Amino acid sequence: MSDDSSPLEPQPADHASRSVTDGSEAVSEAAELQAPAPDRSSPFFALDAAVLLEGAADQGVPSHYGNPTIEQRTLEAGNAIVDLSSRGVLSVTGPDRLSWLNSITSQELTRLAPGQSTETLFLDQNGRVEHAAKLIDDGVTVWLLVEASEAEPVLSWLTRMRFMLRVEPEDRTAEFATIGVVGDRFLAGSGAASSLPIADPNGVPLVWRDPWTGVTHGGHQYAHGDHPGEHLPWAEVLVPRAALPEIVTQFPAAGSLAAEALRIAAWRPRFASEVDERSIPHELDWLRSAVHLSKGCYRGQETVAKVHNLGHPPRRLVLLHLDGSESVLPAPGSIVRAERQGEWLDVGAVTSSTMHYELGPVALAVIKRGVKPDAPLVVFADDTSIAAAQEVIVPSDAGAVADIPRLPRLGAVKR
Repeated sequence: MSDDSSPLEPQPADHASRSVTDGSEAVSEAAELQAPAPDRSSPFFALDAAVLLEGAADQGVPSHYGNPTIEQRTLEAGNAIVDLSSRGVLSVTGPDRLSWLNSITSQELTRLAPGQSTETLFLDQNGRVEHAAKLIDDGVTVWLLVEASEAEPVLSWLTRMRFMLRVEPEDRTAEFATIGVVGDRFLAGSGAASSLPIADPNGVPLVWRDPWTGVTHGGHQYAHGDHPGEHLPWAEVLVPRAALPEIVTQFPAAGSLAAEALRIAAWRPRFASEVDERSIPHELDWLRSAVHLSKGCYRGQETVAKVHNLGHPPRRLVLLHLDGSESVLPAPGSIVRAERQGEWLDVGAVTSSTMHYELGPVALAVIKRGVKPDAPLVVFADDTSIAAAQEVIVPSDAGAVADIPRLPRLGAVKR
């Protein structure tokens, strides 16, 4: 694939984007006039060829700057930064902050040292994922990096859960912005000619290093063999929001699509993309970095333990290698089907897709556990069917690590 090739843009899933055709074009025109204008307040939109794609996973920041393929390579080599300033930044201060978060989320946080990075999940009573946050503590404050749409819901949830504890959750998005990088080239002490102005309000640089490069203490990996996440040293840096105009002029930039492509190729789940109302961490291999399996009690722990020790997750994450002959990328929500006895049955849905500079058109999808690893699949994107081959991330036998033999039912007849 040549560097100057145009990206395949995701197509709308099923009927989601089809306009209502009742004989009056004025209806769709009026809807367009009423639609809110895209947020282009980020200073990075001042760069030449900055493009914001409708439907991109990150809105409010440039999707690319003219050549997503080259931007992927540049970013992966550590030679560009990514504007993620539309994402939310929360803080929790107070002496009880770590023990409090430890008691209500999936990760062990009581021993989180200043400058150490981790991530955690907020689960409901049935173990389903409600929220996710990337965490870094600076000795005084714990900082939570969340999706743009999650700042208000997470803050509201934390505020309701304060009770009488000495904690103060706040939304700090107006003060601090997130910048994505690969490696250390643009970080202080790396020897680079210029370094990002990393925020350090309490003397500890706020650099979140993605723990996806390995299995964290107390975690568990279901994926077999060499894991692509081990080769992506992704980091997210908090900078003063007021410094963004100067950052734009000093550092080469890649669009958010480049970051998404690297994330998808690394099998890395993202709350805004891979999670739905039924998701449990096991389905996404998120026990690898966001769950501590032997920590104390927290909401949803019973489901986490039961599925991991005795059961199997009902669905599993896969990487789909897509047939590119139709020049279409399926949008999130596109239906995945498998053939059974001559009939095509719905078995899952696409969660993220990209045109990767090496892998070609690929997508993450969550499918039913019982789908055979070698089963031919088809993705339906609007009116187009796309052949797909699955690369297993979470195997169908994930879970049941306790290996307890099944007892015969009372009254069962031996044959």
